[in-house]
Amino acid sequence: MKRGILLMNLGSPDSTSVKDVRRYLNEFLMDERVIDMSYLSRLLLVKGIIVPFRAPKSAKAYSSIWTPEGSPLIVLTRELQAALQSRIAEPVAIAMRYGNPSPRQGFDELLQKAPGLEEVIVVPLYPQYAMSSYETAVEYAKECHKKGGYKFRLEIIPPFYDEPGYLNALAESITPYLKEEYDHILFSYHGIPERHIHKDDVTGNHCLKSADCCSVDSPAHQHCYRHQCLVTTARVTAALDIPKSKYSHSFQSRLGRDEWLKPYTAQRLQEMPGEGIKNLLVACPAFVSDCLETLEEIAEEGKEIFLHAGGEKFTMIPCLNSHPAWVSTLEKWSHNGI
Repeated sequence: MKRGILLMNLGSPDSTSVKDVRRYLNEFLMDERVIDMSYLSRLLLVKGIIVPFRAPKSAKAYSSIWTPEGSPLIVLTRELQAALQSRIAEPVAIAMRYGNPSPRQGFDELLQKAPGLEEVIVVPLYPQYAMSSYETAVEYAKECHKKGGYKFRLEIIPPFYDEPGYLNALAESITPYLKEEYDHILFSYHGIPERHIHKDDVTGNHCLKSADCCSVDSPAHQHCYRHQCLVTTARVTAALDIPKSKYSHSFQSRLGRDEWLKPYTAQRLQEMPGEGIKNLLVACPAFVSDCLETLEEIAEEGKEIFLHAGGEKFTMIPCLNSHPAWVSTLEKWSHNGI
């Protein structure tokens, strides 16, 4: 079977200009799976309030991390593409949920490299399931596939939050940072509104109903982002033999005034020095490629919050990016799936 691989990431503005950032934010925030309200309400909120105020600030934030080659997220995803391509015969392309290159561009690139393509394995680069990340990426890829009238079929890699290859790669990427003294390691995941957790609860009566809901077996866990984040943390800390007293989790990137998953990363960074945590490591396992949320929000803004509160040393552990163990895992999935 003629097969191709499509690595699908979140996306990025084309440049740091306010115009390009505004275009990107409009596409991102107008996604009904990101801001899940009626179209008219979303339109008024996004284009009337959020984007006009947020675009200049976001453009400044992007400028602080932009590389000579462009967006870190795009550059790192292309590096991952090249690393995987060097190890497999099947053609590899990349696509973004928002911005460029689109899934259509990715599909066309694969067809150019492999005429008569019969199957494309789509790898959404989101370890945990959420309607605003994994689900929207998959549905968008399917929509582009259908509208493009492509003859090849799609094989979608499922969320891999507990897949041994991913966990092993994550553990390997963290290991070097544990060799020096540290007080604590914080696993900071991208946050989502609590209402998204309720919407994804297939039982309708499990998620966030009790303090230990994520540890009580339930069909809801298949689509529960919080549960899957906690599983990732538990598995990787067990693999690394990190004592429970030396790690915790939190959720970052809150938008708006609604209740989001807690604890909030920014709040914990403010509190930790007062709890005796002066030397902090931060890992961001919801991301496989470093991006605005890791390089600016954590490595710059988060570090400033922590040090200003009395912390002494702050280290952000890079995402998997093109770590050899991660590339090996993708190579395996390309041939055998999960």
